[in-house]
Amino acid sequence: MNYGFVIDNSSCIGCHACSTACKSENEIPLGVNRTWVKYVEAGRYPDVRRMFQVTRCNHCANPPCVRICPTGAMKQRDDGIVEFDTDACIGCKACMQACPYDAIYLDPESHTAAKCHYCSHRVDIGLEPACVVVCPAHAIIAGDLDDPESEISRVLAHRNTTVRKPEQGTSPKLFYIEGEELSLTPTATTAGAGFLFADVSQDEGMQHPPPPPPPRHRRAPTDDRGTSLRVPQAQGLTSGGPIQVGGRMAEHMVQVAYNAQHRILWHWEIPAYLVTKHIAGGAFLLLALIALTPLAPFSPALMAWIGGFGLAMLLVTLGLLVVDLDRPDRFFYLLLRPQWRSWVARAAWILSGFAAVGSLWWAVETAAWLGWVAPAVATDLRVPLAIATLPLSALAATYTALLFAQAEGRDLWQAPHIPVQMGFHALLLGAAPFLVLPLVASVPPAVLTLARFTMFLGLTGSATTTLVGDLLVAQPSEVARRAHYSLVRGKWRQNYWWGGLVCGHVLPLALLASGRPLPALAALICAVLGLYLYEVAFVTVAQEVPNS
Repeated sequence: MNYGFVIDNSSCIGCHACSTACKSENEIPLGVNRTWVKYVEAGRYPDVRRMFQVTRCNHCANPPCVRICPTGAMKQRDDGIVEFDTDACIGCKACMQACPYDAIYLDPESHTAAKCHYCSHRVDIGLEPACVVVCPAHAIIAGDLDDPESEISRVLAHRNTTVRKPEQGTSPKLFYIEGEELSLTPTATTAGAGFLFADVSQDEGMQHPPPPPPPRHRRAPTDDRGTSLRVPQAQGLTSGGPIQVGGRMAEHMVQVAYNAQHRILWHWEIPAYLVTKHIAGGAFLLLALIALTPLAPFSPALMAWIGGFGLAMLLVTLGLLVVDLDRPDRFFYLLLRPQWRSWVARAAWILSGFAAVGSLWWAVETAAWLGWVAPAVATDLRVPLAIATLPLSALAATYTALLFAQAEGRDLWQAPHIPVQMGFHALLLGAAPFLVLPLVASVPPAVLTLARFTMFLGLTGSATTTLVGDLLVAQPSEVARRAHYSLVRGKWRQNYWWGGLVCGHVLPLALLASGRPLPALAALICAVLGLYLYEVAFVTVAQEVPNS
């Protein structure tokens, strides 16, 4: 068995019977949808047409939502249906970031992920999905794609069909007859101030970044009387190809008359956690290098101060991750029932292991510094604990890049320079506390020299990687280009240039040159603030581009 859908757009009348039947059958709360009819209007009066498109989960043969789910709550059945388990979901929203189709929502009552599950409870007893039964035009066809005698197989054999975003490599099993590019491609249209019979949640990011502006015409086209033929672009409309209207050329106007709400899922907690995680990972990474190499003298006092600060940042990191969950009461599921293909689950174990080993090392060295244990005990355990800490701190600093790469619905996050960039962020943020430490304790000059060099390396490496990766490397898709344009030249350019580059890199570099602890403290504050502003923009802008 291999279940799929065919939507016949030539038959769909846009009645929403499928949407209401789905809500009734599955008791879906108001404000969210498992299936909905997208309306797109195109043309210019009087030559205007409206396109209907039934939109829902594609039940992909290669579902990214299943791979990224940390607890196995999102799963693919043997018959191809992508199902979900409400009792296993922790509300991390990773599956929603991985879905290239905006097909998954967060249930406002259970606070867990949900979507179309092909009415699996009906299919299991030999019934068709509720939307198929209720459709008055028989525009929705469901069945076994592997059965050549099934209706869906016969339709696919004799009709031309298309799918949404085939370039994503998900192998969707929701096929459209007479699929319209204006409906299938989310970025072909923009949402205005409101829909035909619904409001747009502007605070949830329904307005997606515009494309880079086209080259300006030197002169607007005119008719034989000199009247301009350029049509002013109204709010919520985008220009498409020219069409013939009333014997002359006019711009093709397109607008969305109705669509499901697109929402930004990860907010300030994720950018903040990236910064605190980099401080913790970078600080322990440098401590481990000092303990394992003759680059600078290691002392229990150094671990007591810097390690304690790093552990405090790690606790803040874990707290931010728990706060971001919509089911924080189920956080322990990450450790008790991990789905090991997910970098969310791997991250939980990396951070837990890092916290355990780092805390043990800090406790031993601090006890030796305070005279509670013999110094020989700390000396004997230092090398093995540093060896264990080194890879864990490095992974803690960079694993988020691999998590972002699994979020396949956000093309901007797939950039190959992100792991290197995060490594440099960890170096600069982890080294800064060493330079501030002379304000409260004595620090060997060799340690300060090493920390200053490390922070300089992190700042210059991060700035170079960011500028080269963002400005010189071509974006892989039209969706990524839109997000990138908004980040560098559009809505978020202040965060990018003044926050990330000036405050996060240029000012710390200038302050670092003094070599004194108070400017070093200012450099740390500037770096933290600047990188946080940059991460806010980077995390948000990729989510602003809708996938439906």
